[in-house]
Amino acid sequence: MNNETTDGAAVLVPPPLLHLVVGVVGIALNEFIWPLPFAFSASIRLAIALAIAVPSIVLVAGALKLFWATGQNPEPWIATPEIVQTGVYRFTRNPMYLSLALLQIAIGIGLGNLWVVLLVAFSCLIVQITAIRPEEAYLEGKFGSEYLDYKESVRRWL
Repeated sequence: MNNETTDGAAVLVPPPLLHLVVGVVGIALNEFIWPLPFAFSASIRLAIALAIAVPSIVLVAGALKLFWATGQNPEPWIATPEIVQTGVYRFTRNPMYLSLALLQIAIGIGLGNLWVVLLVAFSCLIVQITAIRPEEAYLEGKFGSEYLDYKESVRRWL
């Protein structure tokens, strides 16, 4: 194993996969157990879904652009050479995870599936435990007071 993979956060499951699995569970609950549809028409749901999905995509694109501009890999298990504190990272420490949560909400609304929307809280909890905590422990250990100062001045989600 090279230093890039041994010097990363101990994130074992990619957060997009976690959101996908929880979203599929929401779809299954709606289809087979207990339907929780939205009362809005399909056109209103689609408009709301797009109003959430577009900023979500812009948010993740901004985060990825900053990672690539600084020569970093966005995968959390790869070594982090520096803390990105500009752009969207001035407002949230986890713009990619925030984007995933917003996208799950948008998909649930677009599908007319309230389960997918309600389960976003569970998705975020799982990401918090399996990704954010290990990432923050890694960053605190690697960057010390620099990361602690950043953590103090920028909120985790919003």
